[in-house]
Amino acid sequence: MSIQYLKQGKPETERTEEDVKVREIVKTTLSDIEARGDQAVRELSEKFDNYTPSTFRLSESDIEHLIGKLSERELKDIRYAQEQVTTFAQAQRDSIKDIEIETEPGVILGHKTIPVQSVGCYVPGGKFPMVASAHMSVATASVAKVPRIVACTPPFNGEPNPGVIAAMHLGGAHEINVLGGIQAVGAMALGTESLAPVHMLVGPGNAFVAEAKRQLFGRVGIDLFAGPTETMVIADETVDAEMCATDLLGQAEHGYNSPAVLVTNSRKLAEETLVEVERILSILPTADTARKSWADYGEVILCDSYEEMLKVSEEIVSEHVQVMTDRDDWFLENMTSYGALFLGPRTNVANGDKVIGTNHTLPTKKAGRYTGGLWVGKFLKTHSYQKIVTDEAAARIGAYGSRLSMLEGFVAHAEQCNLRVRRYGGANVPYGTGAPAIEDIE
Repeated sequence: MSIQYLKQGKPETERTEEDVKVREIVKTTLSDIEARGDQAVRELSEKFDNYTPSTFRLSESDIEHLIGKLSERELKDIRYAQEQVTTFAQAQRDSIKDIEIETEPGVILGHKTIPVQSVGCYVPGGKFPMVASAHMSVATASVAKVPRIVACTPPFNGEPNPGVIAAMHLGGAHEINVLGGIQAVGAMALGTESLAPVHMLVGPGNAFVAEAKRQLFGRVGIDLFAGPTETMVIADETVDAEMCATDLLGQAEHGYNSPAVLVTNSRKLAEETLVEVERILSILPTADTARKSWADYGEVILCDSYEEMLKVSEEIVSEHVQVMTDRDDWFLENMTSYGALFLGPRTNVANGDKVIGTNHTLPTKKAGRYTGGLWVGKFLKTHSYQKIVTDEAAARIGAYGSRLSMLEGFVAHAEQCNLRVRRYGGANVPYGTGAPAIEDIE
């Protein structure tokens, strides 16, 4: 096997140093929010967004006014995209069933699926107003029937973005706040004088938002670690350099630290893509961002075989993986670690981001090894229950439970079981008493 890097990004040591800096900033900021509440949030909003309204929460009239700024076409497009997302989310929800089985006579086990009772949805929007992110979090939470959905998004160019607010409102948000960054995530999780805390945080964000969610995990639930976007293009000579370069830069424009990786078994395609990237950057309106991201985080990896391409992809674990080869289904069958797959040249990550219906909040930083992306199931909790409905079953299970408790040395546990054996086992207690009653132990 021979893997060649025709282009590499920053070394891992430098990326780790940046993560440490972010971690310290977030820790200090969250402590300040917890200590000073609304005052800290207001100061942070003024510092980072130059935005300090009398209240960050929008009223119904505020929402109606903002939605009124959108054209009929824009509203139809938002509704269309939201319909695709909710249709798929509803199909997923319908696949999740409550169950109840009788494992043996008189013993009934089951589980119920219950929505998380309050969710904070973060929708990025400081650099680009992420209208689609509102569908992915707010609308999906609505399909799950979450009773309280709080949505936060930063101001865009100094004011609420009408498209984002419309998507939040149409998606079913109960509270909409124009608030961004660590201050939004911290306020939703920790609570302030004006914002009651939520039980769970969801949604993508920059490195600071992702780190804030990581540090808050445990106090609240989170969907996953969804930091700066990542993309990988796996391609062979069935596609050309224009398509590969376009798909790489389509995600690199997100931010200054968005990894974009080409994995190919064609030296010709690799070299032509490097040239094509530079051509597109020379005319791309968002080139300032994309160029920095490509310079620091872009990679072109040349492999000898499809098996080697698969191995590289499994090691990198990108958030978005665009597969354009003569064996796309082979990659679908064999890949195990990624955020989402986009199969074939007709498919692209932007469609997944904006409209096709799958959720675009996906795992980054190799989290695809142990979790998938946000989906309706993330808003649901599966709770088990059990009941014994016959005397015979109570005595039978009780005897086993007593003996197994004593095997571990748990005498009081055993007595819980013994009590049922004595009470429901009848005069003969056919299954044995397991361990003696507590009062008989010297």
